[in-house]
Amino acid sequence: MTAASTPAARPDARPTLDTVENAAATPDEQLPYAALGLKPDEYARIVDILDRRPTAAELAMYSVMWSEHCSYKSSKNHLRKFGDKVTDEMKRHLLVGIGENAGVVDIGDGWAVTFKVESHNHPSYVEPYQGAATGVGGIVRDIISMGARPVAVMDQLRFGAVDHPDTARVVHGVVSGVGGYGNSLGLPNIGGELVFDSCYQGNPLVNALCLGVLRHEDIHLANASGTGNKVILFGARTGGDGIGGASILASETFEGGVPAKRPSVQVGDPFMEKVLIECCLELYAAKVVEGIQDLGAAGISCATSELASNGDGGMHVELDDVLLRDPSLNAGEILMSESQERMMAVVTPEKLDAFLAITAKWDVETSVIGEVNGTGRLTIDHHGQRIVDVDPKTVAHEGPVYDRPYARPAWLDGLNADSVSGPEGEARYARPATGIELRETALRLIASPNLASKEWVTNQYDRFVQGNTALAQPDDGGVVRVDEETGLGVALATDANGRFAKLDPRTGAQLALAEAYRNVAATGARPLAVTDCLNFGSPEDPDSMWQLVEAIEGLADGCQELGVPVTGGNVSLYNGTGEPGQIDSSIHPTPVVGVLGVLDDVAHATPTGFREAGEVIFLLGTTRGELDGSAWADVVHQHLGGLPPRLDLAAEKALAGVLVNASRDDLVVSAHDVADGGLVQTLLESALRFGVGASVSLAEVCERDGVTPFELLFSESTARAIVSVPRNEVQKLADSCVARGVPYARLGETGALSADEEGEALVVEGLFEIPLAEADAAYRGTLPAIFG
Repeated sequence: MTAASTPAARPDARPTLDTVENAAATPDEQLPYAALGLKPDEYARIVDILDRRPTAAELAMYSVMWSEHCSYKSSKNHLRKFGDKVTDEMKRHLLVGIGENAGVVDIGDGWAVTFKVESHNHPSYVEPYQGAATGVGGIVRDIISMGARPVAVMDQLRFGAVDHPDTARVVHGVVSGVGGYGNSLGLPNIGGELVFDSCYQGNPLVNALCLGVLRHEDIHLANASGTGNKVILFGARTGGDGIGGASILASETFEGGVPAKRPSVQVGDPFMEKVLIECCLELYAAKVVEGIQDLGAAGISCATSELASNGDGGMHVELDDVLLRDPSLNAGEILMSESQERMMAVVTPEKLDAFLAITAKWDVETSVIGEVNGTGRLTIDHHGQRIVDVDPKTVAHEGPVYDRPYARPAWLDGLNADSVSGPEGEARYARPATGIELRETALRLIASPNLASKEWVTNQYDRFVQGNTALAQPDDGGVVRVDEETGLGVALATDANGRFAKLDPRTGAQLALAEAYRNVAATGARPLAVTDCLNFGSPEDPDSMWQLVEAIEGLADGCQELGVPVTGGNVSLYNGTGEPGQIDSSIHPTPVVGVLGVLDDVAHATPTGFREAGEVIFLLGTTRGELDGSAWADVVHQHLGGLPPRLDLAAEKALAGVLVNASRDDLVVSAHDVADGGLVQTLLESALRFGVGASVSLAEVCERDGVTPFELLFSESTARAIVSVPRNEVQKLADSCVARGVPYARLGETGALSADEEGEALVVEGLFEIPLAEADAAYRGTLPAIFG
């Protein structure tokens, strides 16, 4: 039966269990704590907490829950800065903040959204398809557990060099995994990132974000309260896949390209997850759930200890009642398994029958495995014997916290001094000056893997399923309608620039925040909140730890200045295989920042592309000759050095104000932020979006900002955007810029034929023209040519 299904048959021969009683009687028995990733001092602390040695099952629980992935033991002290920097004004829209499965933000009219980004990096290198697929599944269950309906996903992907023989294996597997799982769930993939760099060769980054929608009164939290309440495990059966998977893989250094101990990667079933989503939503609507927790990293160990720790009593669990796919699993394996598509709920006895009736309706296997009690302890029995007796807080929330040593890397001064400009600003590398040279450079950049069209990836995803997607990649941000009646909706954008963060992790994190904030504003949405995924090297390397600390502090300060709180996120460490203390010891520090904004009506959402001829093009913001860390330096000269672009968060806020109000008042037809590749990349992308060319002049801006045409076209100065404006709204836009102190300049107009008048083109007066047909071939042909 599906309601309280019968546990799987087990062999008649019962294994000898390491019980609590036996552990107390054999204090000198050696357990393999090192093989489970525990350090000697950590094992000693467990013994001290328990006042005896742990049982094998207890050791399994502590090992996964005290892993870097689950406990944040190297970053916890620093992550508190996010909370310390939150002002009362920033809390105004927060319904649930850091500490729960995902943050929840009030967007008005009784509606709320929950969103979060997490990593599944190491499993995706070991098994790309399942690693990426279960990464999507895991973040979706985080959203379900808050009481929300998932409505959209995004993915942030970083791979090694495009010409490396192993890159195609990882790319094909990860992209197929993201698409296969998300498409099967019926969730639109509305945006993300795709970056290739040799620093990610052995450590690809697979970050996944999910957005969910709920009413204020539907928020659910992860806690087990109420003596006598039942603890229920429902969804897929527990199997041998994923035993110690993400929790161990993400908590140790790869040696020789693979983990020293390679656990099995989880195997996902998106169709089971789809059923689980609908089942959970009906359980919430029936109000039969007191507390709920998804099972992700650390599996039952995590769910039971966190629910019990967050509650007001204790919990007892009968492990025999866990439904198994593999009856040969021992107790520790059952506790550590990270099998997917499982949830744990706390239900009052009087609502148990109603709960079971709903899970039976959806044909979701369900088992009552325990009960909340008043002991303050988490106890677990297996085959009638006590194998776990712990204080759940010591497992879930009171693990080791390290103040890792960190220091500014010795190699950083040399890297910062290695600018693309020599002494007194002299050009170190040849800079294009003639029209022919500028044209060739623009085409070279737009055809480079990191700037080329991402359609080869995004066309494998369904971006418009459910019918609520207003904007999706290649627009600056994804926009989803929440309320069909009013048009209320939200926008999401994620950004990171590992090259900038390598040069200066504090500024690099803030620049990622600024770009995501700018992208959300470009859609017309008011930025409200932030989620982050901090991808760094080994915390045991003082260089990498310094990068992490700098990025966290920079991000916390930046969020405070912009007035957008961090609601939750993820830290992924040990992304590196090199020698500590070396410049190439790890990936580029890659703090991925997601910003969420709200639109009163998604009908006013602003796309990136020029729509028709005759629109007036404006450049908003100031350009400086900032080329260090730029796409030009990378693509043309394979150079990384110097300092990243100047950060000006006040200018970002002012620009956002112009963009949001212009969208609301229908003053702009399109808006596109200027970032990777500079102004010429932005102009080409805007023209290619709907096949409408443009004619622009650079002279006015070059004279005003004191830059050369090359610098204006390829600099990556921040707080800039281009907009196209109907002729009759030009003065209103100008007035809005003046009122907010945002520099603006008229560049030209949309609509321009190539010299042979055979098609639309981007014409840069007095310098060059690029027919859109030629630009399109360069832009859209790169990734298909590489990956087929």
